[in-house]
Amino acid sequence: MNHPPVTLPRLTALARQAAPKLLEAVVAPLAVFYLALAVLGDRWALVVTAAWVYLGVAWRLARRIKVPATMYLAVFAITVRTVVALWTGTWMWFFIQPEMGTICISIAFLASVRLNRPIVQKLTLDYIHLPSAVLKHERVRRFFARITLLWAFVLLANSTLSIFLAVYQYLDGSLGAYVLQRTSAVAVISGTAIAFSIIAFKRLLQRLQVAHA
Repeated sequence: MNHPPVTLPRLTALARQAAPKLLEAVVAPLAVFYLALAVLGDRWALVVTAAWVYLGVAWRLARRIKVPATMYLAVFAITVRTVVALWTGTWMWFFIQPEMGTICISIAFLASVRLNRPIVQKLTLDYIHLPSAVLKHERVRRFFARITLLWAFVLLANSTLSIFLAVYQYLDGSLGAYVLQRTSAVAVISGTAIAFSIIAFKRLLQRLQVAHA
């Protein structure tokens, strides 16, 4: 197989690219939510958080920046979540609804492995170019199948834990405690899986380069 060495960007470069998106999508909404929760209460915290998503889309439209399709989906999803939560008068449903969707995604991950079309491989190719000869390598196919299985169980674990915490903290009457506990738990689980995936991928590429040499 004659193909150029395949390398990954430095982790610092990836972090610089991800930081603005992480700030906008995770850190800022969480800060807005806690501020609204402390000042306005449970219901208005949900409304203000939804408004933050709307503001993100409006800001892009005003500056004539292309709005990703995922942001429109986020607007639709958070609108439905907010309406259901306000209609039922239960903040628990605001957080449980997306977890049900995540469980469905985890099932899709499992099915993709069964069909020999691991979803993680498709997601990776959106960011990193790999030669077709590399993708056909047996080690590479096994790697993507195993990592897809890993993320299927990570998503399932995150959703199950989130639903449990939502029910528990709702009965205890503590929305703030739920958001803090859920965010911390998901960050630890997902962060560990991300680190493991990156390290395993780098080791795989190094082994392929050694074998090719």
